[in-house]
Amino acid sequence: MADDPIPERLPNAPWTRRADLATLVDALEAENARYVGGSVRDTLLGLEVNDVDIATPLQPVEVIERLDQANIRSVPTGLAHGTVTAILPEGNVEITTLRHDVSTDGRRATVAFASEWREDAARRDFTINALYADPATHEIFDYFGGVEDLRARRVRFIGDARQRIREDHLRILRYFRFQARFGSQPADHESESACRELAATLKGLSRERIGWELQNLLSLPDPGPTVRRMHALDVLPVILPEADVGALERLIAEERRQGVVPDPIRRLAALLPADPALTEQVAARLRLSIAQKKRLTSAARRQPAPGDARALAYRIGRAEALDQLLLAGADGAPLVDWDIPTFPLKGGEIVARGIAAGPQVARLLRRLEDRWVAEGFPPRERVIALLDQELAASNEDILKKPGTSTT
Repeated sequence: MADDPIPERLPNAPWTRRADLATLVDALEAENARYVGGSVRDTLLGLEVNDVDIATPLQPVEVIERLDQANIRSVPTGLAHGTVTAILPEGNVEITTLRHDVSTDGRRATVAFASEWREDAARRDFTINALYADPATHEIFDYFGGVEDLRARRVRFIGDARQRIREDHLRILRYFRFQARFGSQPADHESESACRELAATLKGLSRERIGWELQNLLSLPDPGPTVRRMHALDVLPVILPEADVGALERLIAEERRQGVVPDPIRRLAALLPADPALTEQVAARLRLSIAQKKRLTSAARRQPAPGDARALAYRIGRAEALDQLLLAGADGAPLVDWDIPTFPLKGGEIVARGIAAGPQVARLLRRLEDRWVAEGFPPRERVIALLDQELAASNEDILKKPGTSTT
């Protein structure tokens, strides 16, 4: 995050100079389009922008018609909520008709289209997300003090915090994610009080939404202080009662020390006990993918001293090995720019040396592979030499058996 003062107008960032975006704004007409949300917020903070959203008073049907006339392909991604996606060469743009909430139940909202920009801003979650910008003049439209909150690095709900949370319970977790990304201490007292008071409402949300939001939080550079605050406010125990915040903080410190890119599944593993059965339950509860569940369970099998890093990666996989190493405070450097090799010997080659196909070949192959790993993955020539040794030893054993003749 840049330390420069927040500008009064939207800076002339690279994304604002996109030719395809200019064509889109022309199709809608500038008075019918304003940049909104994250693209405005992040540009004011000097951050990179990946997604651009536009708000418009035009109805979705008219948006589609105007895009068709301008030969811009569109997808009706959320017509019930007024959203049309424009397919553009330099990145798709979501165009959403101004809205106000008709009814909410904490999980979903029924909306009606609006004509006033302020009305649309009033239904958003935080002041820093309710900033609009004119595409032509770059004038900022700020209805609830979002620019001042950006200057103060303050995350604050629009209007009554409790009402905003009752409209969508997930806003509790979104609050802490934005606090971890943009906020400073002390945090907004009213927002924290509302989150604490209504924490139990998170139980009514789908597990997928909670799991996704938790991963978004854990993906940030340093979510440790925020997660600890969530625990102190009795929010974290509602969604993850097993959590050990201290273990997460130690992992984050280790990631920084070793220059490892943060990973949300590894950090989730740090929050959980080294208990594979419990980890599987949590993975199911959060509706994690099969791959995520595999990694989480592997991390739960971690040992205080993981041993050789490359041997571990060969046995369980690079990502899984790095997880276990970092969680144990062990060095993951041997895995940097190292490709896991393939064992350079096949069972057929052992059969060709006179060993009958079957369990004996499999056992011999495993012994050779273990020796190859223990020696640090030497080249094939060494593996053939190890095979010669094993076969010679097998012949000697046969000769030593009572009653065995050499003639």
